[in-house]
Amino acid sequence: MKNKQDLLRSFAKDILSKRQTHNCTIAIKGITHSFVEEILQFLFPHYSVQQYYTEEEIIAKHTLLKRNLKNILKSLNNLSEGKAVSISENFGNKLPEISDKLWIDAEAIYKGDPAAESVDEVILAYPGFLAIAIYRIAHELYVLKVPVLPRIMTEYAHQITGVDIHPGASIDEGFVIDHGTGVVIGETTVIGKNVKIYQGVTLGALSVDKKLAKTKRHPTIEDNVVIYSQAVILGGDTIIGSDSIIGGNAWITESVPPRSVVYHKSEVKVRKQNESHEIIDFCI
Repeated sequence: MKNKQDLLRSFAKDILSKRQTHNCTIAIKGITHSFVEEILQFLFPHYSVQQYYTEEEIIAKHTLLKRNLKNILKSLNNLSEGKAVSISENFGNKLPEISDKLWIDAEAIYKGDPAAESVDEVILAYPGFLAIAIYRIAHELYVLKVPVLPRIMTEYAHQITGVDIHPGASIDEGFVIDHGTGVVIGETTVIGKNVKIYQGVTLGALSVDKKLAKTKRHPTIEDNVVIYSQAVILGGDTIIGSDSIIGGNAWITESVPPRSVVYHKSEVKVRKQNESHEIIDFCI
């Protein structure tokens, strides 16, 4: 039987082995959270404490963001200096496109919500927009095959907004998430232009078997579709045709043609108390 000293040494050996195998030279989770916030502050004055007065200042900050990303990437296992530089340059080149899409998203949210008083309010206060913004940043890193960081970013968004979007999902511009809480969008989901979804919507897989990794497991939502709260749409072969409306609480595992209206019908009966003299007597 091992004594306390032997147990401690065995424990220390195990911890050291795991740290060497799963090595990150910096506190990667916190640094990644800070980096995504830094990008948001750069793209939107609404989040920023720093003012920019010249184009040169903007360009200098853009260069700094690329350098910061390179340093984060270098902390990951098996990522060379050259690869880190290449990824950070490619990501920097994508920032204008990310910015353009996000402004289109913000405008779509504003135009689709009578309660929104301005695009500024959407950017500052709407959790759906924040989740989309972080997703768009993470998605470009996912496309560049960056390990770990994209998931850290979207799980950060999940924590602070209640919206769970996998960075691998493909989502076109004009995307609207209203309210947001409980929305789940899976890795291989494809979403077209001007799609609007409400709280509690799941775009998921029919099976979570590990053997199905790297296959199309999640649905395709075509342009101009509205999906109301708590609807569940599952399966990689499931296509929701363009200009369709999916009602709340619908459960869909088969494709729907364009311009369809799909809804779940549940019956609720209402009567006055004096309409029946039967005694309600039941046990749960």
